[in-house]
Amino acid sequence: MSGPGSDAEVAAWVRGLGLSGLVDVHVHFLPERVQERVWAYFDDAERRYGRAWPIHYRSSEAERLAALRGLGVVGFAPLVYPHKPGMAEWLTSWVLDFAARVPEAVPTATLFPEPSVARYLGAALAAGARCVKAHVQVGGYDPRDPLLAPAWGLLAEAGVPVVVHCGHGPLRGAHTGLAVFEEVLRAHPRLVVVLAHAGMPELSGALDLAERHPGVHLDTTMVGVGFTLGDAPLPADWTARLADVADRVVLGTDFPSIPYDYATQLRAIADWARAPELGEPFLRAVLHDNPARLLALGERQRETNTTR
Repeated sequence: MSGPGSDAEVAAWVRGLGLSGLVDVHVHFLPERVQERVWAYFDDAERRYGRAWPIHYRSSEAERLAALRGLGVVGFAPLVYPHKPGMAEWLTSWVLDFAARVPEAVPTATLFPEPSVARYLGAALAAGARCVKAHVQVGGYDPRDPLLAPAWGLLAEAGVPVVVHCGHGPLRGAHTGLAVFEEVLRAHPRLVVVLAHAGMPELSGALDLAERHPGVHLDTTMVGVGFTLGDAPLPADWTARLADVADRVVLGTDFPSIPYDYATQLRAIADWARAPELGEPFLRAVLHDNPARLLALGERQRETNTTR
């Protein structure tokens, strides 16, 4: 069960699995000036991280969308995130507009610990947001901040998943760490969470968290690829433990700001699926069925059809 050798092979490989396409919960589209600043940050990766981080899909928005469509991505969550107060609301407004004009994009939102968070997040949920991004590391905030309690409560009540970057990778932050975020989960046990990067480098800890909290999912973003294996090696029991939470593992890639092609991530997941306890059913679930359910793609398609 080998994965695609290159991006050119991805769409046919996905069809060979009997899937209509890929659903990716961890994709980034940002306003142009913000995107340029993010890429400039990665251009300085040798100083920041000690190694180069060449952006593989550095192109215009239209070209990036065409690349996703060429890969057979039929649904994705365009994630945005703020690094300071006063930024989350306008990023949420921008990404809701983006999703309204891009058929494959699920409406999303973001948040920051500030007095207005419940207001703008509530408005985004009312407008149809189906996924939220919380970047503890970039935002530099404590997810246990009392200002965020109403936001976590709104999301828990709505059942809308939040993709949370709370792991220590690639750099430890002031409030990163799975133990910190577990306090949020204990306070809001109905919260549906996707641990970005499967909590790297705390991969075993992420699996522990998923076993303790039924709303916790893991995304595959940058997990098990050559670029990260040195810093975040897969646990020896990785595939055996994935089998225990197979319905809560979802495709994530970090497109476009990855230092390798999209097919690289798919090969890593296909390698896991070679384990007898996983197999092709796991592969189909991760690449399409699990993320499609999480993002309510069937519901979105029905709503789209009724407006035509």
